[in-house]
Amino acid sequence: MWEPRFTFHGFRYAEIDGPFDAVSAVVVHSDMRRTGWFETSDELVNRLHANTVWSMRGNFVGVPTDCPQRDERLGWTGDLNAFAPTAAFLYDVRGVLGSWLEDLAAEQREKGYVPWVVPDVLSTPSSPTALWSDVAVSLPWTLYRHYGDVEILRRSYDSMAAFIRSVEALLDEDGLWSTGFQFGDWLDPDAPMDNPSGGKTDRYLVACAYLCKTTAEMARTAEILGHDADAAHFAALARRVREAFHREYVAPSGRLVGESATAYALAIAFGILDPAQRARAGKRLAELVAKAGYRISTGFAGTPLVLHALSDTGHLDEAYLLLTETACPSFLYPVTMGATTIWERWDSIRPDGTINPSGMTSLNHYALGAVADWLHRVVGGLSPAEPGYRMMRIAPRPGGGLTHATTALDTVHGRVEVAWRIGDGRMRLDVTVPEGTEAEVTLPLHPDAQEVRVAGGRHSWAYALPEGYGARPAYTMDTPLKTLAGDPRVWHALSEVFAKHFPGIPIDGNAPEAAAYSLDSILGFIPGASDELRTDLRDALNATT
Repeated sequence: MWEPRFTFHGFRYAEIDGPFDAVSAVVVHSDMRRTGWFETSDELVNRLHANTVWSMRGNFVGVPTDCPQRDERLGWTGDLNAFAPTAAFLYDVRGVLGSWLEDLAAEQREKGYVPWVVPDVLSTPSSPTALWSDVAVSLPWTLYRHYGDVEILRRSYDSMAAFIRSVEALLDEDGLWSTGFQFGDWLDPDAPMDNPSGGKTDRYLVACAYLCKTTAEMARTAEILGHDADAAHFAALARRVREAFHREYVAPSGRLVGESATAYALAIAFGILDPAQRARAGKRLAELVAKAGYRISTGFAGTPLVLHALSDTGHLDEAYLLLTETACPSFLYPVTMGATTIWERWDSIRPDGTINPSGMTSLNHYALGAVADWLHRVVGGLSPAEPGYRMMRIAPRPGGGLTHATTALDTVHGRVEVAWRIGDGRMRLDVTVPEGTEAEVTLPLHPDAQEVRVAGGRHSWAYALPEGYGARPAYTMDTPLKTLAGDPRVWHALSEVFAKHFPGIPIDGNAPEAAAYSLDSILGFIPGASDELRTDLRDALNATT
């Protein structure tokens, strides 16, 4: 038997020259205990979550690497920063990431900057960069929120403050982070193949949005640790950069410069917008997501947040449509292609089976698995109301045709379990809360939107669903377009038919004149409208009603 002691290899397939049963593959990862589990009634979603777990296992080997299977295998900071909330849920990462943060701080003290990879083996210095370098701030904050250990913040405080002060010195006279290299919304699917940072969203908008987030985290950290002078300084800085973002990028109505899904997702998720602006931004985000056919139109910066931004602004149906889309690029497309891990690009393998020719096509790259955080918090319904889950929030939000979901998490206080199930016109919710903790529970789909507060123990609720829940309207070929366009699932299906038969020709079901037209009336305007078109439209209606 032979097994390498000083290296490891990430792989899915191996060619065995000899007796197959004489060879065993050994799974290698850092010593970390599994703490989080999730399962639903949708096997594709379950596979997406399982792929996320496997990608994390394969990439947490001594340091959190971007990929385990090619000649890179570096501790890229941006990948981990995007994925950190998911990582802390799935495994107890206090050991491996606590050690890695110490390495980061050591590199920072020696070199005067936060490297893009830790340990730093790059040949050139790393300039301060949003999402990548600011892991020095956001990772300790994420770990503190998850585990409730203030010592995590105390140990990282000097590193956190040094990074924020370094960026503060770079701001222009308007308070904007408007110069220097930025990765932007890295690997936006619409970015040029030879320029992964050249996506739709202005890279300095991304930088300024993330600075709004990290300065707020820094101010809270200083306050928690009793650094009063620093807390006042960083709070003032947070207000300054938020006001600068508003002046530069936000119209009074809430529309954003650039009109990209990532721009809206960041502004919503980071709490940058005023309440009225937030509602308008959520509506516009939903429109952009629908316009993209519920396919992925965000990169590393926006993808972890876009589902949160949709559901937090009242667009849960659109969030589920985005989650469950299977066309390329989408969250579930790799699953339909047989993926067992998360890919670096959603189209690392193209629909025709060829490998994406960009050269950056890792098939085990956990960063985009950050979508699992939405599965845990929204589908599963579990999130901390206080650091460490001493007080937790349990508020599942069923949708997307799911009939049940189960979530479990071993917190520092004990195991939390949340299970909901829909059947026979009734909802059942079962919750287990550790002794010594409390939970604010919002009963999903309760007719009276009931909320209760419970202490440790097992709790169950069963009740009738709202009248008509799950029933679909009986749309016909005579239903006005405006009515059809008001149903995201139906309009998505119809839009796919229009795109098939009339590629490149937009059809706006929300236009004022749409109320006067139906599918049948439109067919009457099309010379020689084919029977296939009529059949496809009718099938799309039947499949969604």
